[in-house]
Amino acid sequence: MSVNLPSKLLDSDIWQARLYTGDWHAGSSEADVLEPATGQRLGRIGMADATLIAASAAAAARAQLAWAATPYDERAAVLRRAAQIAETHFNEIAEWIVRESGSTQIKAGFETSVTVKALHEASGLPSRSAGEVLPSSPGRLSLARRRPLGVIGVISPFNFPLYLAMRAVAPALALGNSVVLKPDPRTAVCGGFAIARLFELAGLPKGVLHVLPGDGGAGAALTSDPHIAMIQFTGSTAAGRKVGEAAGRHLKKVSLELGGKNSLIVLDDADLELAVANTAWGAYLHQGQICMATGRVLVQRKIYDAFVKKLVAKAASLKVGNPASGDVALGPLINATQRDHVARVVADAQKAGATLETGGNSQDLYFEPTVLSGVTPANPAFKEEIFGPVAVVVPFDTDEDAIALANDTEYGLSTAIVTANVGRALQMGERLRTGLLHINDQTVNDEVINPFGGVGASGNGTSIGGPANWEEFTQWQWLTVKGEAPLYPI
Repeated sequence: MSVNLPSKLLDSDIWQARLYTGDWHAGSSEADVLEPATGQRLGRIGMADATLIAASAAAAARAQLAWAATPYDERAAVLRRAAQIAETHFNEIAEWIVRESGSTQIKAGFETSVTVKALHEASGLPSRSAGEVLPSSPGRLSLARRRPLGVIGVISPFNFPLYLAMRAVAPALALGNSVVLKPDPRTAVCGGFAIARLFELAGLPKGVLHVLPGDGGAGAALTSDPHIAMIQFTGSTAAGRKVGEAAGRHLKKVSLELGGKNSLIVLDDADLELAVANTAWGAYLHQGQICMATGRVLVQRKIYDAFVKKLVAKAASLKVGNPASGDVALGPLINATQRDHVARVVADAQKAGATLETGGNSQDLYFEPTVLSGVTPANPAFKEEIFGPVAVVVPFDTDEDAIALANDTEYGLSTAIVTANVGRALQMGERLRTGLLHINDQTVNDEVINPFGGVGASGNGTSIGGPANWEEFTQWQWLTVKGEAPLYPI
């Protein structure tokens, strides 16, 4: 199938005041698309209510049967074409991520690149082995095979809006499921409509993918709808608890990828310059609005003062401004609610005894890169996920202390260790309660082909990505075949 590509992927004439069900049409209501950096209105999107969710779920269930029966190579070809289209419109997609989510250009470029990679990786799933032959008695063939679940409901967040949706949508489609995607309304163009357009132009049959921005009511409708077999949710722990509870009531499979209070451990043999560079990236990338962000920097006391001094200088040197201008390290927070949350945590931390070394101020939605030192486990900044550009620096004495501090959290997503002694770090890693562990790196890492997931308040222990996708988006079916039916003795 040849693809005649339009000059623009996301022409507003296509999505303006609409949503996607295989065709573009009006929603039950509308919402503004705002640019966090300027407050400018970029357009309006259609919004879905419970009635639209129900109609799309039923339509997706009908379309899924034919899609699952589509030859594997044809499904793979749709994914490859979508990747090709994304590569062609790379700059346009990245620009929308910058303008709609407040992303810096380097982060938007990375997100677009990893999304293309996710499409390429997913295109390989249909041609892989879908099961195995099991031992059985003579004359009977016994198989275990993976079958698509049906309709997958995907609820995606604002912070990595394109990739965190695509990492579920692409493998789910590749394995024969249909998808109803509810992107965060704040980033519905780059995190929802871009995906709709890629698959629309790639030739995905109508009804297999629906993209329906909506509020919490739409999300609740998705978790309760009888046509939805599974929910893949990425977002806050508080919202994830509600999604998990609702899905459990309806006996739905659910994958929860939630928040984190991730520790970067800096041992006393670490190179200080490298440790500070890793800390700044982990704490300040996308203004700290990442589930894997470095929420705590645990620094061995021997080097603590020197580390804090260098980190303060690094933070003070980082330029904050409109990411569309290009020459900035930090852009705006997503909205005023998030800005006020960050400001409250910083203020509460100081009241509890922390020292504000630098930053702590905001203008409009721009929050300065901030360093808090002298933070103890009793300080609210030690436990609470800030989701803002705040480096919380905590001293420790021994490796045992570092392990205890890192594990002193309800979360368990990502942990990193910077050291000159890899063996020492590996020994510590055996006792760290975390889904992801990075030695001589920072906490923000994802490469598409790896299983990604956390434990505790960071998720329900499932993983998405790489080899985990088969487990997430299919289920086992036991199949036996005999030449003729046996004559049983009763």
